[in-house]
Amino acid sequence: MADPMTQSAQISSSEGLVDGKNSSSSSKDSKFSDSFLSSSPVSLIQSPQVRDLVYWRDPKKSGVVFGTSLLLLLSLAAFSVISVASYLLLALLCVTIAFRVYKSVVQAVQKSGDGHPFKELMDKDVSIAPETFRKHVDSCLSHVNRALKHLSRLFLVEDLVDSLKLAVLMWLMTYVGAVFNGITILILADVLLFTVPLVYEKNKTQIDHYIDVVRTQFNTIVSKLQEKLPGAAKRSKVE
Repeated sequence: MADPMTQSAQISSSEGLVDGKNSSSSSKDSKFSDSFLSSSPVSLIQSPQVRDLVYWRDPKKSGVVFGTSLLLLLSLAAFSVISVASYLLLALLCVTIAFRVYKSVVQAVQKSGDGHPFKELMDKDVSIAPETFRKHVDSCLSHVNRALKHLSRLFLVEDLVDSLKLAVLMWLMTYVGAVFNGITILILADVLLFTVPLVYEKNKTQIDHYIDVVRTQFNTIVSKLQEKLPGAAKRSKVE
């Protein structure tokens, strides 16, 4: 028969292992959620090039990008993708052919031997290096795997609160889809991308105050819902 002191030591060590597994799993979940958030499309605004564009550091460059993207989205809203792509390529061809003919005429009149007007561009290497391609593919694959793992956690209800949040979000998106189509949402997103950061930068203090108020109210509601969910009492007893 085992000594009572030995039994208590074994029980405490097994409880420590269980607690260690729970803490390690929770830390893994928190690390996973942080990495998933960091790989989300919202984190793209942290890129220096994107920040310079949306904060209008160079007004001319930001204006060209914003105008081009908005014109493209408006064209897609009015015409099909095939028509928009065809017209864009046709316009590009018209410009290059007209410039080629113009330079050929000028060279014939002036009897100069400048050669092809696009020779410098034609000599440039536009091929993609295999290492660069593999690097981007590996990066995209890691993001896809994180997204799939996170979606499996949500749809398999690993955390009931997170799954309920997703359900509420999808329910709200049904109303958004009834009012707007995909192109309209993209147009609004493009306009907001080039206006909201600039407005936020100029009114950061007031906006942060209202965001904190909304966040506090949201956290209060979520905590009340968690207390009413099944299993909340057991978790509180364990803690």
